[in-house]
Amino acid sequence: MKLKKKIVLAYSGGLDTSIILKWLQENYNAEVITYTADIGQEIDKKKIIKNAKKFGVKNIIIQDLKDTFVKDYVYPMIRGHAIYEGVYLLGTSIARPLIAKDQIRVAKKFKAYAVSHGSTGKGNDQVRFELGYHYFDPKIKVIAPWRIWNLKSRTDLINYAKKHKILVPKDKKGAPPFSVDDNLFHTSTEGKILENPKNSAPEFIFQRTISPEKAPNKATYVTINFRNSDPIGINGRKLSPSKLLEKLNQLAGKNGIGRVDLVENRFLGIKSRGVYETPGGTLLINAHRAIESVTLDKETMHKKDAIMSRYAELIYNGYWYSKERFKLQKIVDQKRNKVNGSVKLKLYKGNITIQSRQTKSNAYSMKKVSFEENKNFNKSNVERFINFHKKKLR
Repeated sequence: MKLKKKIVLAYSGGLDTSIILKWLQENYNAEVITYTADIGQEIDKKKIIKNAKKFGVKNIIIQDLKDTFVKDYVYPMIRGHAIYEGVYLLGTSIARPLIAKDQIRVAKKFKAYAVSHGSTGKGNDQVRFELGYHYFDPKIKVIAPWRIWNLKSRTDLINYAKKHKILVPKDKKGAPPFSVDDNLFHTSTEGKILENPKNSAPEFIFQRTISPEKAPNKATYVTINFRNSDPIGINGRKLSPSKLLEKLNQLAGKNGIGRVDLVENRFLGIKSRGVYETPGGTLLINAHRAIESVTLDKETMHKKDAIMSRYAELIYNGYWYSKERFKLQKIVDQKRNKVNGSVKLKLYKGNITIQSRQTKSNAYSMKKVSFEENKNFNKSNVERFINFHKKKLR
């Protein structure tokens, strides 16, 4: 008896991927293996297993990647201060390369001939997934249902689900759901009322941040400890990468920190509007800039700032595994061994205030910066410095 070919599907257990699972079974003579990466999203493992088994899936893979996600993907990005188009901390973008990498690992393990994902034909994620697949297995077949099936809209999707008795979830307003993505770093919400940029985002869509108006009237203080440019603890207590980010999410979220409402330029050329929540990440990027300010020299800091926009764009466009991103990461990490110490933050009603920076580094000199008379600083050199730069104006 000839064995069936195998397809590994990136599976969340939600509406879209449940429909794709059924569609793959209907249209391909292959066994579908479901793969779920646990990167800190709201996840119901029992539901995922139950839903997959309902479709006769034999191999249901759920992989815990939370610490890997934060340590090897979020932290390098924080070190690069990556912000896309001035506001977006790249929460969805940075998750896809890791999922793609591990999905290919599973495909190789089961000798699958193809992988599949649930990204829509208009979005960025299809690019991010498929560039990741290609990097780790250039020959594997990719099945992207949204680009080839006859289901052209969410209405078609829901009708297909009803036909095959697939549960259609409801959001808090009782309508078909918003498009939501979440992981330990962020939550994004798109679609429905948000598609028209003139509409304000309704409060009920926010999932991990309280509104600044309803945040506590008393400030919260938190100290983030850094070693080799990465956060290693909170208030002097060492924590694993995932536990550290989880704790910062809680602290920032209850103080109304980390909300962004933006219209972004997708890689494919379409503009889209979304609401993102990145509470802990917002604290990290502020604290990291603060600790670098007292540990790195000007040239290194400015070199990093000069490449930040391109570095962020590469991540957004799915080029995490590109030679260019690897090259820029080397610039980002050039003197990371010097970035050690702690930063104390004050969190209050959506605002972050730097309270203190502590380090053993001598990059910041109290003697040189003091307004008191200082014999070690030759003021006559300043005049020569200014005169030299006057010549550059001509």
